[in-house]
Amino acid sequence: MAIAEEAKRLIARFETVEEYERLGTLSHQEAAELVHTLAPAVSFLAYSYYVQDDPAATDADYDRLFRALQTIEARFPDLQAEDSPTQRVGGAPLSQFEKVRHPVPLLSLGNAFDEGELRAWYSRCQKGLEATFGETMTPAVVVELKIDGLALAVTYAAGRLVVGATRGNGVEGENITPHVRTIEDIPLSIPVAGRIWEGALPDRLEVRGEAYLPTSAFDALNERLIAAGGKPFANPRNAAAGSLRVLDPRITASRPLHFYTYGIGPTVGVPPPASQWEGLQWLAGLGFPVNPYARRLSGIDEAVALCAQWTEQRDTLDYEIDGIVVKIDDHSYQRVLGYVSSAPRWAIAYKFAAREATTRLLGIGISVGRTGALKPEAILEPVGIGGVTVSRATLHNEDYIRGRDIRIGDTVLVKRAGDVIPQVVGPMEAMRDGTERLFIFPSECPACHSPVVRLDGEADWYCVATDCPAQFIRLIEHYASRGAMDIEGLGAKMAVLLGEEGLVRTLADIYRLTLEALLRLEGFAEKRAQNLLDGIETSRHRPMARLLFGLGIRHVGKTTAELLVSRIRSVEDMARLSGEELLAIEGIGPVIAESIVDWFMVDKNRQLITELGALGVNLSRLPEEEPAHDPEGAAFGRTFVLTGALPGMGRAEAQGLIKAAGGKVASSVSKKTDFVVAGESSGAKYDAAVKLGIPILDQVGLLALLNPRS
Repeated sequence: MAIAEEAKRLIARFETVEEYERLGTLSHQEAAELVHTLAPAVSFLAYSYYVQDDPAATDADYDRLFRALQTIEARFPDLQAEDSPTQRVGGAPLSQFEKVRHPVPLLSLGNAFDEGELRAWYSRCQKGLEATFGETMTPAVVVELKIDGLALAVTYAAGRLVVGATRGNGVEGENITPHVRTIEDIPLSIPVAGRIWEGALPDRLEVRGEAYLPTSAFDALNERLIAAGGKPFANPRNAAAGSLRVLDPRITASRPLHFYTYGIGPTVGVPPPASQWEGLQWLAGLGFPVNPYARRLSGIDEAVALCAQWTEQRDTLDYEIDGIVVKIDDHSYQRVLGYVSSAPRWAIAYKFAAREATTRLLGIGISVGRTGALKPEAILEPVGIGGVTVSRATLHNEDYIRGRDIRIGDTVLVKRAGDVIPQVVGPMEAMRDGTERLFIFPSECPACHSPVVRLDGEADWYCVATDCPAQFIRLIEHYASRGAMDIEGLGAKMAVLLGEEGLVRTLADIYRLTLEALLRLEGFAEKRAQNLLDGIETSRHRPMARLLFGLGIRHVGKTTAELLVSRIRSVEDMARLSGEELLAIEGIGPVIAESIVDWFMVDKNRQLITELGALGVNLSRLPEEEPAHDPEGAAFGRTFVLTGALPGMGRAEAQGLIKAAGGKVASSVSKKTDFVVAGESSGAKYDAAVKLGIPILDQVGLLALLNPRS
């Protein structure tokens, strides 16, 4: 592609300081010629990075070309075109927004809240079409994610962006063109530089879509706002709307907004494609971002199945969706079906169950975790959210409460996402009556009354008492959990019972339990007691990595434990390692190394390991944990990170195949990662791989790499 080659040539040219200095000596003609090639090259690199997720150059290369273009335009302002990529930085603040009347209204959608309502909508469409065409109709549908952001209408004249407007009331919106220009996903001109386009362009084209803020960017933005003493946004949608509706476009430019197009508005000169699906492909060809999860389906059964799938998988995305939009694909069918009131008959939004509700914050309790962290917990007036009654929710830490000015007695917004613990988002300040009171974080542990400390760089307060009973009960529960030693019959309630009755005072005491001692406990019959003892006996032979994870060493999760076992043969060997020796293990950083060393420096912890070994608990690497050392292995010496769901292959199976071929599996993406294996609904790890330029494999690619001869 010519533009790609031109970009490479310019990258090589501007690698030297001397070339930048020469920009100040260019004549107007020389500068114009350079801008003619430099601007399309910068646009192409931005498009490959932001829209295609396939960077054509490094960040440093892009920055050099961008600065060169800025330098020339500053010296010769007349060479700065409206669609120059430098114009995404935002202009001067506006005094107010002008109103824009949409040529064709941006209508809302009717809603379906369950499968029955979705099928009823499709049946109405069938009957409407059959009444016109006189035959049985089973129209194809297009299914798209309903992104929870701010609807925009972006208009192009002669291929250049001229108006960007909010949906407003559907008939009239606000002109936020300077703000829209700052969104990297939205082309300033079409087709985007580097796209091969042979078709005719409309004289005027309106593209409709949704601007949104990724959830990861939303969290980071709120942290910055709180640190600066500002008020955080309640959710990503509010953050996106607030970022686009500030008067100063420079604020918009500072926030990483994104955009997905979902349709074509009015066109002049060239008729739009004949269907919704073809329209999406047409827009993608022009360089507009189209959500990769859009699907064309043969009928309602497939649509219902996909809606059910996304109901379960919505939290795997790095952006909020509040439903699925289902549209009759054929535009001629859409015209037959027409509109009712302010919504089209040919489209509907399948809405997910509500995940937010407001209720009263009755109080704040403090629980002590297995690491000693004091966690504030909201005690709520019970409220139904998504079919579940919620009476307690997390408040994360002291900074979270203070930063959001959450007070006891507040009416608060509570959010529940999937299986995640419900959380208090923030207070509804307008509903305060003056009786609310500030929460004072305790200065001592509620379980053992020892003083609590807050370490530098930590958000939590900690009880550092080694004999804190609350910590130990949580540790018993963790040690026996499925991901650790997997002791059947030893759950949360049993952990409390054994701890409070004094039968288990150290983890080693679990293996000293007897049938006689258990039978003395209330509610214990012989069968129940024997089942617990059998579960304990089985746990003695668990792999070393499970034991390491179960010990509750701070920062040592399952993946880190497996990484340690791949390099260290026994727990006793690990106890003798210095921080420097641990840091030499790839994937072990200074925080983890310090935590491990500190844990083994405690006499009680070293004594625990000795006692566990004497009681028959496996302390060494088992044969199945042995790392592959065969240099002939296809993955030897390579580090993989897994993200998303691999169809027909569980995460454990994929890890096993990689390890069998001599590779390593890490939990996070870094510059040392060799491959990211991305399945369905990949999230932030996929994005990190794209930004770092790390090769991405799908399931087929992984199997091909691991079995090159097959």
